[in-house]
Amino acid sequence: MAVAFVGLPGAGKSAVGRRLGQRLQLPFVDTDQVIEHRIGCSIREFFDREGEVAFRDIEQQAIADLASNAHGVLATGGGAVLREANRTQLRDHFHVIYLRSSPEDLFRRLRHDVKRPLLQVADPLGRLRELHDARDPLYRDTAHDVVDTGRPSVAMLVNIIVMQLELAGIVIPEPQPQIAPPL
Repeated sequence: MAVAFVGLPGAGKSAVGRRLGQRLQLPFVDTDQVIEHRIGCSIREFFDREGEVAFRDIEQQAIADLASNAHGVLATGGGAVLREANRTQLRDHFHVIYLRSSPEDLFRRLRHDVKRPLLQVADPLGRLRELHDARDPLYRDTAHDVVDTGRPSVAMLVNIIVMQLELAGIVIPEPQPQIAPPL
């Protein structure tokens, strides 16, 4: 089984993905960690030094490699859907879940984060709104399911996702304990 998460930066792809992997006893992979391992530095350093196009080339190769042996739970970078090749690889090899968050919710979560290169701008909320407007259709096009993150905890989101995967026939429901009838 292979599940991939897409969504804007800060939507919870890594946190929810890691917890879902634990719950389903599946390996968890974060494409950002795979990429950082390959490039030998942080994504932000690479982005600053080489630019977005060079980063997207490496990201595309990493996703293609992961799709060729798709198993487990994958968290993608927020911009992974910008390339059609990535959308196709994800859609064809994973059950894709779009963790949808409003720009305002994301801003509350990310306002002190300095690791995300696309948000190091004068107006990060405005930037999140731009990213949402540009990428929301791409996330929807790629995803098999959409889960609104809103305010639920990571544990609650994982429960919602497991139920969706059960309804889709991707995960076999856990047997419920039988309660003996009263005598």
